[in-house]
Amino acid sequence: MKVAPPSHETLPMRQSLQQVPPAAAALGPAAIDALASRLRGRLFDRDAPDYDEVRAVWNAMIDRRPQLIAVCSGVADVIEAVNFARDQGLPLAVRGGGHNIGGSALCDDGLVVDLSQMRSARVDAQAKRAWVQGGALLGDLDRETQVFGLATPGGVISHTGVAGLTLGGGFGWLSRKYGLTADNLLVVELVTAEGRLIRASAEEHPDLFWALRGGGGNFGVAVGFEFQLHPVGPEVLFGPTLYPLDQAAAVLRNFRDVAPGLPPEACAWADMLTVPPLPFLDSSYHGTRMISIIQCYVGDSAEGAAALAPLRGFGAPVADAVMPRRYTEAQSISDSFFSHGLRNYWTSANYVTLSDRSIDAFVDLAQRTPTPQSEVMIHLVGGAINDVAPAATAYPHRDAVFVLSPGARWSDPADDGACMAWIGDCRKALAAESNGGAYVNFIAEGAGREREAYGRNYERLAEVKRRYDPHNLFRINQNVAPG
Repeated sequence: MKVAPPSHETLPMRQSLQQVPPAAAALGPAAIDALASRLRGRLFDRDAPDYDEVRAVWNAMIDRRPQLIAVCSGVADVIEAVNFARDQGLPLAVRGGGHNIGGSALCDDGLVVDLSQMRSARVDAQAKRAWVQGGALLGDLDRETQVFGLATPGGVISHTGVAGLTLGGGFGWLSRKYGLTADNLLVVELVTAEGRLIRASAEEHPDLFWALRGGGGNFGVAVGFEFQLHPVGPEVLFGPTLYPLDQAAAVLRNFRDVAPGLPPEACAWADMLTVPPLPFLDSSYHGTRMISIIQCYVGDSAEGAAALAPLRGFGAPVADAVMPRRYTEAQSISDSFFSHGLRNYWTSANYVTLSDRSIDAFVDLAQRTPTPQSEVMIHLVGGAINDVAPAATAYPHRDAVFVLSPGARWSDPADDGACMAWIGDCRKALAAESNGGAYVNFIAEGAGREREAYGRNYERLAEVKRRYDPHNLFRINQNVAPG
């Protein structure tokens, strides 16, 4: 078998390798053939003609070359792959939706457990429960649950993987009413570093269940999830109100003052971006920088219109497209803006409040976005998320009211320097008045920001890590070293 050299990757993308057993010698064909014979799915090596297609992930900045990719057809394949990687001393990465900004779905020179063919979802409408496999996308879950007028809180891009979203916390339009995705998690089926399939819930392995709700992919391969569902839709009040960017400072001050007091059924995010040719927007604004206040209300449309009036009625908007829409449309309306194949680098910080100084700094950053696809996003959180105690789950950020997530997106590698320099400026600006925490799913670096991600829960996570993965097999993530 031809073995290619490891690919180059920029320093911020490197992974932590704490407490890792020494790597084994290069694999021989016999060992690889033996693994392939034990899989019902397909095993790809670097010589496979479609290897590059299979290893591609959402963020085009991630260019890692695993030695093997096991595209699993079920739990038995996952167990075989985990046992093989552990016994051979190989780095191990886990791919659910492949959407992680830091590229945790891939590793150089190791084995990838690919769950992309494990996307089944089913619903018990009477019990208001949903079960999905570890490779399911958010759109798979929403499609099945909305048939019954049900949903669980998730992200806002339909091609996001359910597994990574949930293990990091997960928030979206429903979260102020119903909490994080992880807060609605009832059961996780997990393949451990020992190659055992176990169930984690409030009754079974409760320490592990605690860690899986916000502790990321540190503890095993999550092959199945069971969620609590809630009545939602089929329509919600949803859409943007848009202003030219020269009104952004005033609009954001109103957003800061009004949004946290909205009822929990309401959510609003502010996005400073270069707008595409939206059909409801006068063509003179196409391709210009604007601020969009994206709003969602889950419930009666008339009550929603009254609740959102202080946002929609502020200042002099040039367009308003808030209207009743199907929930599945709201969940996928931004998919093309976050499409596969672009280069992405983000940063993130949490805030309890936003000062005028911070708002002015964010507007300045938005005026200097390096590409038309780049943006400065301000997510309103709080509500039911903050009704949960910080130590009740591994997700620690229960005091945050706003999550800032500037994102650089571009297609030409020649723009890497300018885009990453802009994110560096963003990071400095965000650090000035943030509360020191960061949402793990928005962290682009492969290592170094674990304390920001896990906060006061880090030490307890390290104890759980020691019990379930003492040799740190699952380390391609915002890694928690075994305590």
